[in-house]
Amino acid sequence: MSSLDFFPASPGIPLSTLAEATGSRLLEGASGAAPVYRVAPLEAAGPGDLTFLENTAYAKFAAETGATACFISEKQASLLPASCTPLVSNEPYRAFAKAAGLLFPAAARPQSIFGMSGIAPGAFVHSEARLESGVTVDPGAVIGPGAEIGRGTVICAQAVIGPGVRIGRDGAVGAGATVTHALIGNRVIIHPGVRIGQDGFGFAMGARGHLKVPQVGRVIIQDDVEIGANTTVDRGANRDTVIGEGTKIDNLVQIGHNVEIGRHCVLVGQVGISGSAVLEDYVVIGGQAGVAGHLRIGMGAQIGAKSGVMGDLAAGGKYLGAPAKAARTFFREVAALAKLAQKDDQRGG
Repeated sequence: MSSLDFFPASPGIPLSTLAEATGSRLLEGASGAAPVYRVAPLEAAGPGDLTFLENTAYAKFAAETGATACFISEKQASLLPASCTPLVSNEPYRAFAKAAGLLFPAAARPQSIFGMSGIAPGAFVHSEARLESGVTVDPGAVIGPGAEIGRGTVICAQAVIGPGVRIGRDGAVGAGATVTHALIGNRVIIHPGVRIGQDGFGFAMGARGHLKVPQVGRVIIQDDVEIGANTTVDRGANRDTVIGEGTKIDNLVQIGHNVEIGRHCVLVGQVGISGSAVLEDYVVIGGQAGVAGHLRIGMGAQIGAKSGVMGDLAAGGKYLGAPAKAARTFFREVAALAKLAQKDDQRGG
C-alpha cells in the first residue's frame, strides 16, 4: 500500500520570509534565500525541512540534523552543523509553531470533510438561518432556524447547529459536533464530537426522588477559544456558562453548568470542572484533575495532574494532590512518607 501524506509539502517559504514573520533573525552572513517545505524533528529532518530546538534534552541531536533550518536560541546556535541555518529566537518553539502554521495552514483547524466550499448538496440549512458569504457547510450538517454563522467558518459533516446559535467568523465546527443554546465568537475551533449547550446536571434531590431543574442559561464562548474532541460544555442553569478569550481546552474535558473560565486558561485532557466553579485568567489544570463546584481558582494558579480541588485556591500558586495543596507541602509529605517507609523496611516491617 502506498503511503498517503494528508498534509502535502508546501510550495516553499524562504528563510528570510520566515524570520520576518516569526520575529527571528538570521546570523550575520547567513543566506535567507533557501526555502523550506516541511517540518520535522531534529533527528529525522532532511534537506528542505524546518525544525527547532528548545528543550535541552534534544540538544544531542543538533550536530547531526539534516534540516535546512532550525529555530534555536543564540547560545545553542553553534551546536548546528554548517548545512543547517540557525533562525535565532528567544522562543524557538513558539516561532516554530507560527512557521508551521504558515507552511500548513490547513492543519490549524478542521477542514471541510467533503473538500469543497459553500453549502454542499445534502446539507440541511433552515430557510431562516443567516450565513454570511464564505461559509462552508458539509453534507449531513444541520443548521437550525435563526442560527447565524460568520464569514470563513466551516461546519463539517454531520455537525448540528441549533436554533438561534450564533457563531462568529473564521471558526470551525468539527464533524459530528453539536452546538445549541450558545453564542460563539470569532476564530473559535470546535473539534469533532464536541457537545456544547446541552442541559447541565441539575436535580433537586430528595427522598421522594430527584426532581429535574430546567437549565435555562446559555453558553458564551469568546474569541480564539479551542475546544478538543469529545469535550462537553453544559449550558447554564439560571445564568451563563462562560469560556474566556484565548482559552485552550483539550479532548475529553467536562465543564459543568454555570462554570466561568477566564481568559487564556489551559485545561488538559479528562479534566472535570463542576457546576458554578470560577477559574480566573491564566489558570492551568493538568490531566484528570477535578474541581468541585462553587469554588474559585485564583488567577495564574497551576493545578497538577490527578489533583482533587476541594476548596478555593489562591492566585499564582502551584497545587498538587487530593485534596489539592501547595506543591511544596505535597512534596514534603511525599518525602516524609518515603522516610517512614524506609525506616519500616529497615526494621523488617
